[in-house]
Amino acid sequence: MSSSRRPTEAPVVSEELFAPVGGEVELCYQTFGDPDGDPLLLVMGLGGPMTWWDADLCRMLAGAGFHVVRYDNRDSGRSTRIQARVTRGQIVRAFGGRRATAPYSMSDLAGDAVALMDHLGWESAHVAGISMGGMIVQTVAVEHPSRVRSLTSIMSTTGRRTVGWQDPRIIPALLAPRKPGRESYVETSVAFWNVIGSIAWPTPPERLVERAGETFDRGYSANGMMRQMLAILTQPDRTPRLRRLQVPSLVIHGTADKMVHVSGGRSTAAAIPGAELVTVDGMGHDLPSALFDDFVAAIRRTADRA
Repeated sequence: MSSSRRPTEAPVVSEELFAPVGGEVELCYQTFGDPDGDPLLLVMGLGGPMTWWDADLCRMLAGAGFHVVRYDNRDSGRSTRIQARVTRGQIVRAFGGRRATAPYSMSDLAGDAVALMDHLGWESAHVAGISMGGMIVQTVAVEHPSRVRSLTSIMSTTGRRTVGWQDPRIIPALLAPRKPGRESYVETSVAFWNVIGSIAWPTPPERLVERAGETFDRGYSANGMMRQMLAILTQPDRTPRLRRLQVPSLVIHGTADKMVHVSGGRSTAAAIPGAELVTVDGMGHDLPSALFDDFVAAIRRTADRA
């Protein structure tokens, strides 16, 4: 499909739908745009529901000729909660590089994405992921290469422990126990996003409050976030397998990212043959709305290389 394709009406947006993806896991998802458009699967990061993919950005991607699907990973939003307990002791040990057993792996999360594509009837798709979502789509690409038309990895890393590290100053906040209740979650979330967000394009305080409240109301799970975190900490280094990829790839990363250091993005782009690396000065661990046009254009030109 040509990048010149533009709809004459606002993209059609579905209600929130549910897809069984094997075992007892069910994923909540939503579609934007023409079903005949180029399939584009959007995968969110740690603790984030699909609504962290801004609806305006999804509409813009649909306007660029994509049939967009965003979804809640297992243990986030309205998707299935896994019945397994992870302790902070396990997280601390894994942070320190010691052996830990996770309830599920990055491969399992990638399998969810592939199973959702099966449910949608997609033999293959363009895939884009943010942070943990970038790790998931990279895993889809290396483990299910025939299912990926193009790959966009945003503010993510390869799984190698020596790149893409967290700023040591934010680790206590990541591991600190949260008080129960909506008010506490909103307060803690707003404070954390003020630390890891883009210094050049700060999100208005009212938008941070709105997003945090929406996240809690859709089904925030502290235990679920810890299970996802352990999947991240126990993932393998994908670098050798990324070097064998033969898919058009785009890597986007902010130079001011405190959650995943920009070395993670640079290493990802260096590993994938022919990957385009876009670094954005002043961008942290979020997607500033002021840059939506740039993100859409970059994803579209990557897809057009397929």
